[in-house]
Amino acid sequence: MARYRGPTCKLARRLGTDLQLKSGIRALDSKCKLATPPGMQPAKRGRLSEYGVLLRQKQLIRHTYGILERQFRLYYTKASKRKGITGENLLKLLECRLDNVVYRMGFASTRAEARQLVSHRAVKVNSTIVNIPSYQVKVGDVIEIKEKSKSQTRIQAAIELTKQKPQPAWIDVDSTQLQGVFKLIPERSELPLEFNENLVVEYYSK
Repeated sequence: MARYRGPTCKLARRLGTDLQLKSGIRALDSKCKLATPPGMQPAKRGRLSEYGVLLRQKQLIRHTYGILERQFRLYYTKASKRKGITGENLLKLLECRLDNVVYRMGFASTRAEARQLVSHRAVKVNSTIVNIPSYQVKVGDVIEIKEKSKSQTRIQAAIELTKQKPQPAWIDVDSTQLQGVFKLIPERSELPLEFNENLVVEYYSK
């Protein structure tokens, strides 16, 4: 399974924002100096070009979901062929990824950790083990952690962290049974993301 394996703080610092790639156990500012870009610091940072702004937004969304360029482009192509607004379609496709749903349900503290749980066959969809992180979850699907994996320390730690956050309206989670239902595909207004997906559409349209 291809994925980014480099330093995650470096990515966050380059984009100047929290990509939610780190566990919330420690405050992010104690791990990554978000206000300071990586590398030697110039006397004055140059202003981004129009292309740079578009590229930055594309990279922000791509790295937040932990997806490589080729796969991200495939998601964009699929989104552009669907009815509706391409940018919103793109975000909805990304939100329906199994690894993202596992993360949203609080069974993992990061998407990378959720991806690993799925790959290691610790996650079931409708009582069947699914080990494909990109699997598209459908409305009504029941997601659960398999019995043998429920005692994992990292899963229990993630559940405790999740209790401190509001639960997304499009999922219903039983944190005791480590089971959840994907109730509906979220609308753009419901997504807790500070993305400008229209810039991604503009980037690929050039």
